[in-house]
Amino acid sequence: QVQVVESGGGLVQAGGSLRLSCAASGRTFSRYDMGWYRQAPGKEREFVAVISWSGGKTNYADSVKGRFTISRDNAKNTVYLQMNSLKPEDTAIYYCNADIRPLSSSWLPFGAWGQGTQVTVSS
Repeated sequence: QVQVVESGGGLVQAGGSLRLSCAASGRTFSRYDMGWYRQAPGKEREFVAVISWSGGKTNYADSVKGRFTISRDNAKNTVYLQMNSLKPEDTAIYYCNADIRPLSSSWLPFGAWGQGTQVTVSS
């Protein structure tokens, strides 16, 4: 199973930007849909974005559409999440998952989790 390591989090003011990275290793990276989830204090982990194995298709949670952009570089075994126009409600630990599959109208994580990266947006 692939292992992932997230990085790029930090403290930013509302309206600012951050770029998260997820470095994967352990198996053929490019054959799986990958994506991001987040977990805010006291809340369940929620889906944020997914990108197809080829990079040609993406899907986003309604709460981040138009502000976040997911991309991947299969040559570098890395997935990115560009976050713009950040809001205080985006504050959470962001997790990458290297095997995300669609089920009905949801996206379910099947891969191992990394340690996550903390994103804090101040008002």
